[in-house]
Amino acid sequence: MSSQPSSQPGPKPNSFAARDAAYHLHGYTNALKTEKEGGFVVVRGDGPFVYDENDKEYLDGLSGLWCAALGFGKEQRIIDAAVRQMENLPYYHTFSQKAPAVTVELAERLVELASLAAPMSKAYFCNSGSEANDTAIKMIWYFNNALGRPEKKKIIARVKGYHGVTVGSGSLTGLPLVHKDFDLPIKNVFHTDCPHYYRFGKAGESEEDFATRMAESLEALIQREGPDTIAAMFAEPVMGAGGVLTPPKTYWEKIQKVLKKHDILLVADEVICGFMRTGNQWGSQTFGMKPDIMTMAKQLSAAQMPIAAVLISQRVYEGLRDHSGKLGSWAHGITYSGHPVAAAVALETQKIYAERKILDHVRAISPVFLAELKSFADHPLVGEVRGVGLIGALELVKDKKTHESFDASLGVGPNLIRIAHDHGVILRPVADSICFCPPLICTEGQIREMFKRFRAALAETQEWLKSQLVAA
Repeated sequence: MSSQPSSQPGPKPNSFAARDAAYHLHGYTNALKTEKEGGFVVVRGDGPFVYDENDKEYLDGLSGLWCAALGFGKEQRIIDAAVRQMENLPYYHTFSQKAPAVTVELAERLVELASLAAPMSKAYFCNSGSEANDTAIKMIWYFNNALGRPEKKKIIARVKGYHGVTVGSGSLTGLPLVHKDFDLPIKNVFHTDCPHYYRFGKAGESEEDFATRMAESLEALIQREGPDTIAAMFAEPVMGAGGVLTPPKTYWEKIQKVLKKHDILLVADEVICGFMRTGNQWGSQTFGMKPDIMTMAKQLSAAQMPIAAVLISQRVYEGLRDHSGKLGSWAHGITYSGHPVAAAVALETQKIYAERKILDHVRAISPVFLAELKSFADHPLVGEVRGVGLIGALELVKDKKTHESFDASLGVGPNLIRIAHDHGVILRPVADSICFCPPLICTEGQIREMFKRFRAALAETQEWLKSQLVAA
């Protein structure tokens, strides 16, 4: 091995990058590559910018992991809220009819906000989006047992959907790498078609016709498995980690009609889309989803403390309530559920969003973002431009006319991201789709600067690609 375990004698590495390679196991990373090259270590932030140990500036165009709504700088109000809470009550739990006062305040605020999309009754707190979706699965199973429907347990998600990486939520995620050699998915989890019109639409098929076919495919899956065995469908309003895939026209209208017909619950995974990312408070609002359950995390606290939530409708709550009375307990709980410091940070974040009119800002700045994104539509490497609000993607293709992708072995998307990093902009590839999700507080100038740096990286990538194709 190229790096030295910390338990062995010898000189310790000096730079953070070398220490990172020596001691830190990253998520979603090739560990051998990290050992060889070291990691990228961030030491400070300012607005949408982060800085490495050499004080080089990078504009983070993905808000960290789709989450740093207020950027990476010092938010004194949030610091003060966390300190006040730590001084007053640094920890308490939410088991056995107990709760910190600030957690109750946050639950009330979230239930009120949820009404913009669909009426919700109660909030249950977790620490991550993965935990929230895992918890939702357990709620759904418990709910159907409460209703005397023990066979109604199967869950549907979508190919290329993303719902987390725990055993349950990782099973929902429809990406092969999340399953491969983790022995996932678990039984009773099924995946229906990915609703990406550009990639999977047939020749001559309109968006509306494609949406109809997606609904028919869902209906066929339900009939194959048995309508009385299907409990719920999990879905993101915009499929984030699948490549920022926006739904085709009429998709949710048709999908929800199928679900309602068979009394199948809809879980809206708002982990990325929630809290104004799509130009509304909720992605569900933007696309006309009427969920029975909503899961959320990330921008709930602008990522300044780990916290997530599951919101449930009155009908779902009544099932859990009555069954817990019968059994003596809703026997699910997490030590840090509704942690008072995390709740205080999330509550203060929500107050900042409202007082600074962040939603108005998103609606004002998103036309600039989307126009910059669309300016790449004629670029010879760009096949599709897609986006809504302040989230979008460019899909790189070998042939614009046929939509033919580059050979995966070329690594065009990952190489572009590496070059973009050198140009001082951090983005994320999903294969050859380049994803953009800047902090909600970005100014017009910062949005344009992000795309300026990206444009230079794309030009350099184009020259690199020419040399690769000539060599081949």
